[in-house]
Amino acid sequence: MSGHQNGGDAKSEDGLAVLLASLARASEDPKLDNGSRYLFARAQHQILKAHMASTVAQREYRILFDAIPDPISLIAFDGTVLDFNASGQRLYGRSLKEVVGKDIAILNPEVPPDHLKPVLDVIDRGETYVVQVTNRKADGTRFPVEVHSARVELQGRTCILAVARDLSARFEAEHRYDTLVESVDQGIVVTDADGTVISVNGAGMNILDLEPGNSPDATFSSEYWIIVDENGNVLPRDRLPASIALHTEEPVRSQIMGLYRLSDNRFRWLRVTAIPHFTTLADRPNQVISIFSDITNLKRDSAMFDRVQQLSNVGSWEWNRATEHLHLSRGAMRIFGFPSPIDNIASFYARLQPVDATRLAMALSAPPVDDITFTLELHGWRVDGSEVWVRMQGETDAREPSPHRLTGTFEDITEHKNIEQSLRAQARTDALTGLLNRDAIHDELNAYLSGSNPELAVLYIDLDRFKVINDALGHGVGDKLLVQVAHRLQSVVAGNGECARLGGDEFLVICKTLQDQHLALAERILVELSKSFQIDEEEFSISASIGIAESPNDSSDAVELVQQADAAMYESKRRNNNGWQHYSEDLARSHREKLQLDQLMRGALTNQELHLVYQPQLDLHTGRVIGAEALMRWNNPLLGAMRPDVFIGRAESTGEIVRLGAWALNETCRQVREWLDAGLPQIRVAVNVSYRQFIADDLVGTVVKALEHYKIPPRCLELEFTERVLIEDEPETTRIFAELDELGVSLAIDDFGEGYSGLNYLRRLPIHVLKLSQLFIKGVPGNASDVAVCEAVAGIARGLRMTMIAEGVETDIQRRYLVKLGVPVGQGFFFSPALTPKRFVTYLRAHPTVR
Repeated sequence: MSGHQNGGDAKSEDGLAVLLASLARASEDPKLDNGSRYLFARAQHQILKAHMASTVAQREYRILFDAIPDPISLIAFDGTVLDFNASGQRLYGRSLKEVVGKDIAILNPEVPPDHLKPVLDVIDRGETYVVQVTNRKADGTRFPVEVHSARVELQGRTCILAVARDLSARFEAEHRYDTLVESVDQGIVVTDADGTVISVNGAGMNILDLEPGNSPDATFSSEYWIIVDENGNVLPRDRLPASIALHTEEPVRSQIMGLYRLSDNRFRWLRVTAIPHFTTLADRPNQVISIFSDITNLKRDSAMFDRVQQLSNVGSWEWNRATEHLHLSRGAMRIFGFPSPIDNIASFYARLQPVDATRLAMALSAPPVDDITFTLELHGWRVDGSEVWVRMQGETDAREPSPHRLTGTFEDITEHKNIEQSLRAQARTDALTGLLNRDAIHDELNAYLSGSNPELAVLYIDLDRFKVINDALGHGVGDKLLVQVAHRLQSVVAGNGECARLGGDEFLVICKTLQDQHLALAERILVELSKSFQIDEEEFSISASIGIAESPNDSSDAVELVQQADAAMYESKRRNNNGWQHYSEDLARSHREKLQLDQLMRGALTNQELHLVYQPQLDLHTGRVIGAEALMRWNNPLLGAMRPDVFIGRAESTGEIVRLGAWALNETCRQVREWLDAGLPQIRVAVNVSYRQFIADDLVGTVVKALEHYKIPPRCLELEFTERVLIEDEPETTRIFAELDELGVSLAIDDFGEGYSGLNYLRRLPIHVLKLSQLFIKGVPGNASDVAVCEAVAGIARGLRMTMIAEGVETDIQRRYLVKLGVPVGQGFFFSPALTPKRFVTYLRAHPTVR
């Protein structure tokens, strides 16, 4: 049966064969009786049967013995190996013959001589002896084994059954585990159910800054620490990750806590995961493995980043289209006022205006491609209901292999939008009065006209006598008056229309025409504005003139409606102040004529329809020619010869006079050059300069260029200004007059006495000539008032040592009166009408000149 009996078994087999052969011969020996032969035959059969049963049992034992995966040895009490199974033969690399019958030291060379004493002591008590030792293979390599030894009775013999378990794989796994635990940069602390530290890896000792021998302090519930949560609240022991994991029997993942060590006042942030550990068949965890990492720097950077987001009003977001998970940073949550994180995109959409929520949903659901990018400005509300504007930018996360993850930023642009809206409002608002300005009211008018019910009226309002008040009391009072006028207009219009200031003292009101409410509104405006105004202890009254145009009766175009109302306002002002005038067909006809006149006038220069005529100026005593006045004439192929007062007045209104005046100045200089080249004597030619030309053009530069281009002496040129230049923009007027005087040209005030003359300016400005208006010449010498005016102007001219020229002299009686008054120069039909250049040359040659 056992390996050590193999030699004896061979002898037994030979003896058995001899016995069976002897019994066989005896059972067949004829010398014996039948009974004896039967007995011998039966004995042979029984012995053979028993031998066969023994052989089968021996075979079954061998099969089972060799089938056991661990090495098994049967050892006698003296240490001799009795049997050795196949697993042992394979593991140790030794055959049965090499082991059986040998001392066990062949497998375990390090055992002492009396190594079986403790084994026998234990197994005699019926227990199993367990020991870890090092065994040796046939090739000399050694490996660890755990041997379990027990007492067995086998075929009537007591021996030791030793089962050896190869620990190489376990030791290797444990070594790898130990290496891993010591190699990772995360701390690992193993504690038992009582919170006692069982082990701490090197990283844990470093993170917690523990010296050797201080590993018990690695329990976070130690009295050496103060533990706080992420918000700075002190954590009791039962709220620590290990305690929670032990109590709930569930892992606690990625809990952030702050660790303050009392001994050195050192503080650090940790991210801790605690995992409960169960032993086999246990119903409660007996250990907790805590894995932690130092996130102090990350926490600091995160806090700084969060602070940067807070200061810069930005936040970040991440959206996973596959899982539909939304993550908002603290900065993003702060922008929208979310008190806690949200991961539901519907909750975010709810904070946006519906149209913006739809735009965002379309951007997020765009077909997945590698380069999704978008920028949206979204309008919504914070959780507290306040308005918020954000600029949201998004793109595919480049770190992801698939385009399902989108990341981006939020920027709070609420303040920017408020400023933008404020600037937009300012751009639409008149800075002085707070009313809508010209551009804004035109936008409103266009919006009304493009609506479904464009029936409305435009009221064009102009204050009467405002210029007098502004000039007399100053611009400060004028501005305050305009503000009060605006307030009164707003109170009258209220919610019945829109009110705007176009500029200066002109206002515009848009209102509905239902039941003639626009007419009633115009009447209320006139009544309200006729009430006295109190400004800086000054009380005065004004009135207004209103022009009204209606849509769609008069026009459906915003610009035309305003122009029509403007035309009606001027008609109202012409007829009577403090009234309103509706736009009419007559006004429309006049308006069309003006538009036609404007259009034709713009082409007059190009088409060479303009020319100058020259009216001689003579010495009233001698009749000698001393100069001439250049007068503009326009002969249009369609309209014929135009009256100067008609087209020049219109050119003044439209500003076209600036271009026409520059042409007249250059043409006069050209003509003087031509006369000089023809040998005519030098005379002074006067050119009229419009007030618009005076303020809008570089007048001095224009004069210099003309004189230099045509090379004429400055004394041959005289510039005539209206009285208006004397009372407008004093510093600029003084500068221009001084520069012109320095050039050497003569400066004259035309039609003196008709307007609001600033006598103070006559004294201060370098004015050489006063031209007495023909309005006063007509009545002399019979009209006492005209005589008084002429005498007064003559006295001013003599006192200021200015030359006087009388305009519109038509009779010899007027000439003699002017001579008697001391006026030296005159012009008019009594001497000659205005002449073409050619006829003027003829006139000049027929009359003596002053040289």
